[in-house]
Amino acid sequence: MRRVVVTGMSGVTALGNDWSHVRSALQEGHTAIRRMEAWEAFADLHTRLAGPIQDFDVDARYGRKKLRSMGPVSKMSVFAAEMALAQANLLGDPILSSGRVGVSFGSSFGSTNPVIAFSKMLTEGTSRNLSATSYIKMMSHTAPVNIGVFFKLRGRVIPTSSACTSGSQGIGYAYEAIKFGKQDIMVAGGGEELCPSMAAVFDTLYATSTKNDTPHLTPRPFDRDRDGMVVGEGAGVLILEDYEHAKARGATIKAEIVGFGTNSDGHHITQPQQETMEAAMKTALEDANLPAEAIDIVNGHGTATDHGDIAESHATSSVLGEQTPLHTLKGNFGHSLGACGATEAWLGLEMMAEDWFSPIANLENIDPNCAPIDYIKGSIRPLQAEYLMSNNFAFGGINTSLIFRRVA
Repeated sequence: MRRVVVTGMSGVTALGNDWSHVRSALQEGHTAIRRMEAWEAFADLHTRLAGPIQDFDVDARYGRKKLRSMGPVSKMSVFAAEMALAQANLLGDPILSSGRVGVSFGSSFGSTNPVIAFSKMLTEGTSRNLSATSYIKMMSHTAPVNIGVFFKLRGRVIPTSSACTSGSQGIGYAYEAIKFGKQDIMVAGGGEELCPSMAAVFDTLYATSTKNDTPHLTPRPFDRDRDGMVVGEGAGVLILEDYEHAKARGATIKAEIVGFGTNSDGHHITQPQQETMEAAMKTALEDANLPAEAIDIVNGHGTATDHGDIAESHATSSVLGEQTPLHTLKGNFGHSLGACGATEAWLGLEMMAEDWFSPIANLENIDPNCAPIDYIKGSIRPLQAEYLMSNNFAFGGINTSLIFRRVA
C-alpha cells in the first residue's frame, strides 16, 4: 500500500480563482450569492438566486483550436488543472504522457448549450446549432476527457458523474488508483457550470431558497431560519502523487490523504439517510486507521435543506461526538454540485495550513432539530488541525468521506 500526497491544488470559484483572493473574501465575510435577473424569464421558477462566476475568460489564453471541444465546465476544469499542475511543478514534465499519470474527475453533466441544440433538432427538426464537438461538450465526462487531451495524459480516466459527490469521488478514486500502485500521479477533482435547469431540479422539490430580495442572507446551513439551497458553479483540482515519487523529485507536499469512504443508501433517491452517512465516515476512519477523536475539524456538506442538514449533523455527532468543530462553505459559494467536493477539499487544506477556519456564513440560530455539535459560527476559528475530514452527500444516496493529514 503506497502513501498518497497532495502536491498541487487550485480552483475556480465565485469568490476568486486563486487562494489569495478567496482567502480575502472569506476573511471579510463575503458571499457570492446574487439575484439572477435573467432568470425572470422562467415564470415557474421560484428561486432567482445563484453563486455565479464572473469575469472568467480563457479564450485568449488557450485559443480556438484547443477550445473547440470545451464548454464552460471544461474551460474551468482545464484552467484549474493547469494551475494545480504548475504548483506541483509538473507542467511540461514528460511523465504526463508516460501512462503513469491519469485523471479522476467529474461533474453532474456537461455543458448546457449543446443540450439545447440537440433538443431543437428533436423538437423543431433543425440541426443548425449542432457541430462536430456538440456531444463532446455535452457528455457527462467532458471535463476529464478535455483535461486528458489538453495535458496529453495517457493513464487511466475515471469519470465520476455522481451529482454532489462527483468531486469527492474523483479525489477518492484517484487516491485508490495511486495507493494500489496503478498510477503514480492523478489529476483529481470536479467541476460544474451554472444553468437555470440545475436550480429547477431542486426547485421542483421545494428545496431552493426564495429569499430573492436578500441574497446576502442565504443559504443558511444548519440555521433555524433556512429556507433551502442555492446553486453555484466552479471547479477544483488536487494533484495526487505517490509519496516516494514526490519525495524523489523534490516536490512540495501540501498534505496526505489517509482515508476514503464511499457507499450508497439503497433507500431513497433524494432523501439522505443518517445510517449510511455514518457508515461512510466510519469506513474513512478505518481506511486511515484512526480513532474518531483524531479528527480535528469537519468540512461538512451543509446544503441548507431541512432533511439534509438534520441527517448530516446527527450522523457527524454519532461518529465523531459533539466536540468536533464543523463548518461548511456553501453559505459563501452556494452549492456547486459536482465541483463542491473538490473546491471544499482544496480550500479546507489551504485553511488548515494557515491554522484557521471560516465560519458558516449566515448561521445565526442553530436549528434545534440538528445535533448539538460545535458549529463554527460568527467569526473565524483559530485552529491547528492535524486531521481534516471532508464529507459530501449526493442524490441517489451516494455518500463520501475523505480524511487529510497535515504534513509539517
